[in-house]
Amino acid sequence: MTQSDRLIFGPGSRRPTNGLLASVLWLGGLVATLVAMAVGAVLAVFTAAAVAVIALFAAVLVFFAGLAMGARRKVTVRARRTDDVIEARKVDGAWVAYGWERPGR
Repeated sequence: MTQSDRLIFGPGSRRPTNGLLASVLWLGGLVATLVAMAVGAVLAVFTAAAVAVIALFAAVLVFFAGLAMGARRKVTVRARRTDDVIEARKVDGAWVAYGWERPGR
């Protein structure tokens, strides 16, 4: 086994690179990193805006659901009152309603 067949790790294992090419590649890596960071920041802003819009719609939905439940309770309570109910009977082919007369009117 010769020296070129072995894997050598350590300071002597790196190949010498061209100084100009290495600096151009390093600068290209830096630009690619900055572009990736900018795209990530823009995507993070869009994601935060989407979460805020979803939270706003959820809050409006919960608000309207609360209003509907409150209205349902009021209607149910009002329907259970017996003094709001009148009675009607058919007398000689005509309907006659009872329960209109309330004291205090």
